Amino acid sequence: MPATDYQGSSVPFASIGRTILSLRRDQLHSVDGHDGGSRQDQDLEVFQRHVADLFLDLSSSAAGGEDLLSLSWVRKLLDAFFICQEEFRVILFNGKGILSRAPLDRLISDFFERGVKALDVCNAIRDGIDQIRQWSKHLEIVLVALHPSHRTLGEGQLRRARKALTDLTILMLDEKDAGSVLNHRNRSFGRGSHGKDSNHHHGRHFRSLSWSVSRSWSAARQLQAISNNLSAPRGNEIAATNGLAVPVFTMSSVLLFVMWTLVAAIPCQDRGLGTHFSVPRSFPWAASVLSLHERIMEESKKKDRKNSNGLLKEIHQIERCTRQLAELMDSVQFPLSEEKEAEVRRGLQELAEVCGALKEGLDPLERQVRVVFHRIVRSRTEGLDSISRAHNPE
Repeated sequence: MPATDYQGSSVPFASIGRTILSLRRDQLHSVDGHDGGSRQDQDLEVFQRHVADLFLDLSSSAAGGEDLLSLSWVRKLLDAFFICQEEFRVILFNGKGILSRAPLDRLISDFFERGVKALDVCNAIRDGIDQIRQWSKHLEIVLVALHPSHRTLGEGQLRRARKALTDLTILMLDEKDAGSVLNHRNRSFGRGSHGKDSNHHHGRHFRSLSWSVSRSWSAARQLQAISNNLSAPRGNEIAATNGLAVPVFTMSSVLLFVMWTLVAAIPCQDRGLGTHFSVPRSFPWAASVLSLHERIMEESKKKDRKNSNGLLKEIHQIERCTRQLAELMDSVQFPLSEEKEAEVRRGLQELAEVCGALKEGLDPLERQVRVVFHRIVRSRTEGLDSISRAHNPE
């Protein structure tokens, strides 16, 4: 069942997690044919295998038809994160008796601090989703102006559509410039004058109402902060924590990869992707995660993606469609030939498909990011409460 199906369920999340782990443990027994080892050891092994299965599925789906970094794929990634996080919460709950012991207390504390840093990323991503919504409004103007109900495309209709495309191009360029913390240009979300005063007014007004992170905030620096001191546990740490150091490292790595992927896909300030990401291949999930990381990096280096606002598939489609339509409209002469009108209609069809994907996918994606935020907060609160009770038993 997808993680999003848990929304609104009357079943406690911890019970859901225990059910998942029980099912996976039963599957493990049926495959391996053994009942040895403690329940905790089995749960830890089940968790590692399940994380591996989830990311193998993500890697396979991106190679087998579902486009990497499409809205649907990113939502699938967040579904995988929800499942991993729920099972991890159950593992911590079952091991709460030793959470306050060294070195597990330090590892857990570091994990929770990474979660706090991830909250800012969630806020920035929700801002970025809203940016894409602003872009889609201009696309809708183009579609209305050149709607198929018009038997022929007149000069006035093309002029209105061309203006919307120009406004969108300027808006996306403004966002691209503002995406660097080294360039503090104010954002322009107005459709009036694009002069200096207008940019300052509209940018300040929009940020005061909607932006969740400061002007100096950097996604690249935040990812670096999340990845700091993240290293695979040593043998003595694994032994001293009854194996719990391993799922803590696994969940920290999943958190970092998910946040890094969101930053890669969605517009946000200072979208640097150079965060060091190294996982020993001895972990069963490592190969799939490292493969996805490499493929996303390769995508970012493509000539037509290097300067993009984001690697989301739909953003690339917006950039390509608007460029092609603008060039086509600049070359037309009236009366419009049947061939040219057919080209415009084909471009509009692709633009309509992109708008449909945005309309269908942006709201659910934003809801998922909001859930990620609240799950991280809740998990941290529960964990700190358990550690506090262990330190101060009644």
